[in-house]
Amino acid sequence: MNPPKPAKVNAEDALAQLDHDIEMRVSAIRANHPDWLCRMGCDSCCRRLAEIPTLTAAEWQRLKTGLEALPASLFATVSQNISSMARQTARPLVCPLLDQGAGACLVYDHRPTACRTYGFYVQRDKGLYCQTIEAHVAAGDWHTVVWGNQDSIDRRLAGLGKTEALTEWFAALVTHDVPDELG
Repeated sequence: MNPPKPAKVNAEDALAQLDHDIEMRVSAIRANHPDWLCRMGCDSCCRRLAEIPTLTAAEWQRLKTGLEALPASLFATVSQNISSMARQTARPLVCPLLDQGAGACLVYDHRPTACRTYGFYVQRDKGLYCQTIEAHVAAGDWHTVVWGNQDSIDRRLAGLGKTEALTEWFAALVTHDVPDELG
């Protein structure tokens, strides 16, 4: 007799569970440290990307939903920002989804997992946070923080479809939206 096959995991459900788990860790850190820096208006990580963000297929589907809900003028701005990012060779990069005036994400509820974990997760003793948080850690201010495990997040993301750069996903979206007679 063959053992039962494991149930196939729906990527959208798996991503929703991952988001929930991340939010629980983030909420616990904020509850224990009300002075935590990562919140609306603090956009230093969004202004200092080391690379073009990568997303799994499941993350892209979520982000695409947020992008498609934007007013046409904001979508055009994001499109221009992503096109500029694709051509930019200098680093750091500014996130193309950032409303630079408000210091807030234009698609916050649909943002990638990396944006949800940055500032709250570490990877094998490597902090994944900004210089300001790094200074607090070095000073011992936040020695009681129970950081999230980024390696665990990465393992879970690996099961959510192929990974592509944001610029590649977006290029496929805008190319796909061009009617055949124009493409």
